[in-house]
Amino acid sequence: MQIRHALVHLITLGMVISSALMIWKGLIIMTGSESPLVVVLSESMEPGFERGDILFLQMSKHPIRTGDIVVFNDGREIPIVHRVIEVVHERRDNAQVDFLTKGDNNPMDDRILYTHGQLWLQQHHIMGRAIGYLPKAGWVTLVMTEKPVIKTNQAANLQVMGCFNSKPNNAGAIRRRPGRVEVDVCAWIMSS
Repeated sequence: MQIRHALVHLITLGMVISSALMIWKGLIIMTGSESPLVVVLSESMEPGFERGDILFLQMSKHPIRTGDIVVFNDGREIPIVHRVIEVVHERRDNAQVDFLTKGDNNPMDDRILYTHGQLWLQQHHIMGRAIGYLPKAGWVTLVMTEKPVIKTNQAANLQVMGCFNSKPNNAGAIRRRPGRVEVDVCAWIMSS
């Protein structure tokens, strides 16, 4: 009976994880962006967007224009959310467009943030254009990223909650088997 109970939990967990992945992949296909949702991590876009706001991104066939808010990544670990302040059509032979970005709350453009020696962003650096946002909804992500202790505590809390949701073991917290002693942590917590 315990094996069946464990299999049900395992299958349920697998369904939750696969559902989340399917929803994420569906959003990627619908928006055309490799990252359809991003959390604003700094104050550089205030007052328009604040830390913790979630942005919805889309990659469309429409050209990016001056004033559009884009998310770009030129090789850094974390993408950057800033406004396009200049669009340059210098390369007529291959129709490539160059972009210059700046945070609304920053005193100067982003050239200092680009890869060393790079003065402009190209289309392949752009991950998406902001099409909407949800204020303050990303604070959970910020807290979990900036305070790893909270992430660890949350994992422990989920484990304890799993213990309270499971059926108690009739044999008690400690089981003696030939050659070993097994401790059922959930039964031990519930009996305390």
